[in-house]
Amino acid sequence: MFNTKNPDSFGDDEAMILLSKQKDKEAFTIIYQKYHRYLYALAYRYLKDSNMAEDTVQQVFVKLWEIIHEIDIEINLKNYLYSMTKNYILNQFRKHKETISLNYINVQTEISDDEADIVKLIENVELSDLLHKGIDNLPNQKKEICKMKIDDNKSNQEIADEMGLSVNTVKSHYQEAIKMLRVYFKQIRLMFF
Repeated sequence: MFNTKNPDSFGDDEAMILLSKQKDKEAFTIIYQKYHRYLYALAYRYLKDSNMAEDTVQQVFVKLWEIIHEIDIEINLKNYLYSMTKNYILNQFRKHKETISLNYINVQTEISDDEADIVKLIENVELSDLLHKGIDNLPNQKKEICKMKIDDNKSNQEIADEMGLSVNTVKSHYQEAIKMLRVYFKQIRLMFF
């Protein structure tokens, strides 16, 4: 039904929650794969320990599996998992005050009130990955031009000189590549929203 190795096959959260309520392990695995990295980054940011962060994520998903039947399918799953992770971390603070408290205080001074910075960082990394996947699927010349502009920060003139093309040809290829990437991102947005 779902290909858990392929993130493109991830369905929407409501469908995955509904299937998970019926103890569909494959659907739950999709939820896990979709949110694991996000929750790990959040936990690590507070705990400053990779083993504790990984343990936190595992415990959050174990708890989610145990209570999935109680969850409303229309919840914002990302926010719900975020809250579960924060609550688990706070409980860890109570158990390991000496080790974790200082890290928590340090992070609080670094994070804005709504903690948008960590979310933005993760989203930027994910967007960058998606952009590079999209570029890799472009025709060769367009792909090369995009990589030179984005990765190497080269001007149209530098690219034209290096590739033996006119500046207008470089501009044209780049504009066409941007149009193709817009279509690619629209397809991705339709898959996830």
